[in-house]
Order: sequence, then C-alpha cells, then structure tokens
Amino acid sequence: MNSVTQKQPLLSHLALFGQEQLLVHWNTLTDLQRQGLVAQIDSIDFEQLASLYKNRNRLIDVAAMITQAIEPPAYLFGGNVNTIPRSDAIQAGRNAIAAGKVAALVVAGGQGTRLGFDHPKGMYSIGPVGDTTLFQIHVEKILARSRHYGKPIPLCIMTSPATHDETIEFFSKHNRFGLAESDLHIFCQGTMPVVSIADGKILLAAPDQIAMSPDGHGGMLAALHASGGFDWLRSRGVVMLFYFQVDNPLVDVANEEFLGYHILSRSELTSQVVRKQSPQEKVGNIVSINKRLHVIEYSDLPDEYAARRKPDGSLEIWAGSIAVHVMELDFLARQTECKSSLPFHVAKKKTPYLDASGNLVQPLEPNAIKFERFIFDLLPAADNAIVVEVDPRYHFAPLKNCGSQYSHGISSPTDTPESVRDQLSGIYIEWLTQAGVRVAPSVRVEISPLFAYSLEMLADRVKRGFVSGVIESDLQL
Repeated sequence: MNSVTQKQPLLSHLALFGQEQLLVHWNTLTDLQRQGLVAQIDSIDFEQLASLYKNRNRLIDVAAMITQAIEPPAYLFGGNVNTIPRSDAIQAGRNAIAAGKVAALVVAGGQGTRLGFDHPKGMYSIGPVGDTTLFQIHVEKILARSRHYGKPIPLCIMTSPATHDETIEFFSKHNRFGLAESDLHIFCQGTMPVVSIADGKILLAAPDQIAMSPDGHGGMLAALHASGGFDWLRSRGVVMLFYFQVDNPLVDVANEEFLGYHILSRSELTSQVVRKQSPQEKVGNIVSINKRLHVIEYSDLPDEYAARRKPDGSLEIWAGSIAVHVMELDFLARQTECKSSLPFHVAKKKTPYLDASGNLVQPLEPNAIKFERFIFDLLPAADNAIVVEVDPRYHFAPLKNCGSQYSHGISSPTDTPESVRDQLSGIYIEWLTQAGVRVAPSVRVEISPLFAYSLEMLADRVKRGFVSGVIESDLQL
C-alpha cells in the first residue's frame, strides 16, 4: 500500500475529531516513522479527549463542599489519647508485616529538572554526609524492616516514559541496593496527548511524534493493572500497599503504627496529614463530607474559607495531605473497573511544539493542556477512610526546588537540597543525643536505616557499643 492510500482512511478518521493536523508532515516521513505515528494515533481515545477538552473549564463548587465539610476522622501519630491505643496499632502493624501482607509502592516518574538534575529524581544524592540517593534511602528502609521481621516487603516503583529505562539501569547497576530481584516490580505509567488551549488540537513534538504527557500519579491504578502488578502482589499474599512519593526521604516506609491504625479502623484508604501552619499552605486539604473524605486542592480553596478558625484559634481546615497512604489492594482492584473513580484534571502549561511548517515553537505563556489523574480522588470511594496526623519535622521533607525557588507557601525554603539535608541530619543528631551520645556543634550525621531505622534501634546499638562518646566530625553510619 502506498503512502497516499495509507493516508486517506487515517485522515478521514482524524477528521471526525478535527485532528487532521497530526498528518501535516506525513509526506516527509519514512515508512518506519509513519508506522510509529499510526501506532500512536491508534492508542488515542479521541472521544474521551474531545470530552475532556469540552469540559476543561468546569469548576468545582468549593463553597458548596465547604458548607458541608467537617474535620476528617483522625489519629495522632505517637499520641496517647487516640480511640485506638498506640500499642494496639503497633502490634497490628507488626503482625501484618510478619505475615507478608504489606508491600510498598513509590511514585518515581519525575525528573529533577527544578534541581538542575536531568535524571530520575530518585537518583538524586541527598545524604547529609555521603552520596546516598533518594532511591537508596527508601530501599534501605524497606530492607531493614524486611530483615527485622524475616519477611520480604515487595517494592513497586512507578516510573514514567522519561525515567523508566534509566531507573531500571540504575537499580541494576547498584544491585537493587540489596533488594532481591524477585521483590522488585518496576512499571511505567501511562500518558495522555497534550492539546492546544486555544482549540483542543493535539500538538506534535516532532514530525512523527505526538506530544504526550504522563497521566499523573493517579495513573498508578491503570498502569499497575496493565503491568500485571495486581496479580504479582496477590501471588505474594499482599493485601495492602504503603504508597508514597520518591522525593520525601523522611517517609517511614511501612511504619507499624501507621499500618495499625489503618488495619484496626477497617479503613480502605488511610492518609498521613500534617497540621497546616498557615491558611494558604500549599498542600491538599482533606475534609469529611457526608462521612466520605475529600481533598480540596489549595488552589481551589478561597482565602476566606482557608482562614476560618475554631474558637481555640486553630484552623478549621487543618489537615494537609503529604501524599503518604495505605491502600487496600482489593479496594484498588475494584477502582480499576470504575472509570469515574479517578477523573482527569486540567493543567495549563508552556509546552514546545512543532508547527505546520516544521518549526519548533517555544511559547512564552501557557499554550497547552495536560490531563492528569490524582490518586487522592480515590478517597470518596473508600470505606472508613481516616487520616493520621504526623509531625512534619520527622515525616515531611519533600525535595522540590533548588536555591530560593520553593513551593510550600511557607516563609523559608523548606524543600531545597540544603534544607532537606539539614532536616535529615538534625533527626539523626537528635536520636544520638537521646541515646546518650554527644554530638559537637556543626557536625553533620547520616544514619543508614540498615544500621538503625528508629530511635529505639539506635539506642540499642549505642548500648551495645556500636557508637559512643562524643562525635566531633561528620559521621556516616
């Protein structure tokens, strides 16, 4: 079949959706390039895309939501006044790990572009003393708990097309940091076409390449299912996933107490939250509406509602999500069959594209729409969903930006490499001090989870003489 007869039926199909521009460079392509372009076109749900563009400006009635909103059912991590005793929660978490019911899933599709690092962000070195990467820190936490309980904690890593191959190569090069090959499942999230804000036409990144964008962390459900991840996890006896994002090195992966509140509450989806320090803090706001949890994005929350306070002076809307969850595997599997459980959100971005003349256009203003799914949209569907409040000093240090560019709406940069390293080192110094070891001023400390992943474990190490005295120079254990 020659290129003309190939082109005509394809053009007729695209014309039904006003997307003929995808073939504007057809005559300049090789046969191999044409095959690749056709495969890309065949993968697109044009009816879905047209509907998403048509409804791109649909607004959420936040005011109506807030009038019904109350505080979410919450437990305080480490607290002694919870309706579920802390000791019971810890024991329930221990039992689940020891029974092999827990797996971890880390979302790692982003690159460290804002850090000046054009590689998967998980490969970024963030250790306060050594070159320890985000990936290594997380894997060592998983390994440490696995070894403590004598039971593997399988790890799923969701990549993106931009990070997938390099992530696989990185883990292979480092022998998976000690994790058994059989305990690791790396899978790639899906993508969505990028469309013009002006007219909804799909943009081209190259003559034979449609501009595509990762479909958001909510794409985890479809991607895990497509990769065989659900079957793999079930074959291991896993019933719950500990979900987190790669850029937060303070995540206490598979923490027993957190798991325990989830288990004993019979929750299908449990979220870690921090108490907001300011009304406009840039975190998702978790509220309860008609006994179902919802997230109101900070960008959708009007200042007048964000600033409302209780009689004691605390914020009415206080629970800020930090993207750490425990999810029941059966619940997730059910949601893969429900198309409405994870709607697409609109993100308007500056996106380079190829024009009809073959010139690469670098826009100065947002020109394109990217469609993304967010995992927190599962909350309303989850039975008995709860939140667990954690102290951000010990649980939340997201690495986002380099230098003075930071994203939390807080008065100081708390998401730079320097601030994250300081926070990590400060925790380790605090542990050593409480365990009876003195640390000299200006000293930086880094403790591998394989040496000790909690204060209690470190105190036992100190007691047995693995570390003692006064630390007078930078220390890596």
